[in-house]
Amino acid sequence: MKNKRYEQLLKLQRQYHQTNQWRLSSGALFIPHSYTEMRQDGLSWWDDVGFILNGRRVIVWWQHPRHLYVNAIEEQAWVEAGPSPKDDWLFEGAQKNYRKVGASRKKIISYTSRESSDAQNKYYESLRSIRDGLMLTGIDAEIELSSKIERLSWAMGLSLVAPVEVRNETEIAELATIARRIMLRQTTLDAEFGKYGYGRSDWLQEQVLRNPPDSLLSHAVI
Repeated sequence: MKNKRYEQLLKLQRQYHQTNQWRLSSGALFIPHSYTEMRQDGLSWWDDVGFILNGRRVIVWWQHPRHLYVNAIEEQAWVEAGPSPKDDWLFEGAQKNYRKVGASRKKIISYTSRESSDAQNKYYESLRSIRDGLMLTGIDAEIELSSKIERLSWAMGLSLVAPVEVRNETEIAELATIARRIMLRQTTLDAEFGKYGYGRSDWLQEQVLRNPPDSLLSHAVI
C-alpha cells in the first residue's frame, strides 16, 4: 500500500528540482563552502554537500565524531558549572533608543543592553575554566557512527556521522560518493568503517593537531 504522504513529498521534491536552479560543481555536486583557507593537514569538523539522485536533490549534513565529542564536552561543562545566576541582562534594564518621527513624536528603534552582573561574569569565568580543563583532559564519552535519512519538501536529507576528513573538493567528493551509496543501500557505515567509536583516547591523540573553530569554543559563553 502506497504512503500518500511520501508520494506527495516525492512529487514536491521533483517539482522543486525542476523549477529551482542548483549551482553545481564540475563534478555535479552542490558544494556550499570554500576550502581555500583550510589547512590540508588539519582536522575537519563538519560540512554539507549535495547531489542529484533519481531526479531529486539529496543534501548531506556531515559531522566528524570529534564534532559531537566537543559538543559533549561543552554540555558537561554546563552541568559541572551548575545553574546560571538569574540575571536577564540582555533585556532587563535595557536602555531605549528613540528616533524622531515628527515634531512631537518619537519611535523606539533599538535597545542597548546593560552590562551583566558581577555574579554572571564570575559564572561565565568559571564555565570557561571548567570547559578549558575538560578540553585538555577529555571526558568519558564515546561517539558512534550514525546515518539518518529524512524526507523534506525540496530534497532528501541525510544526517551523517562518519570519521572522514573533508578539507578540499576531492575529499568532499569522496564523502558524497559514500553518501550516495548509502542512499542506494549499496553500503553501510559499518561496511565502510567497521565497528568505530570516538572517545577520550582519540581526543587526546589529536591534541597537537586540533584547532577547533572559534564557534565551537565560544558559543556557550556569549
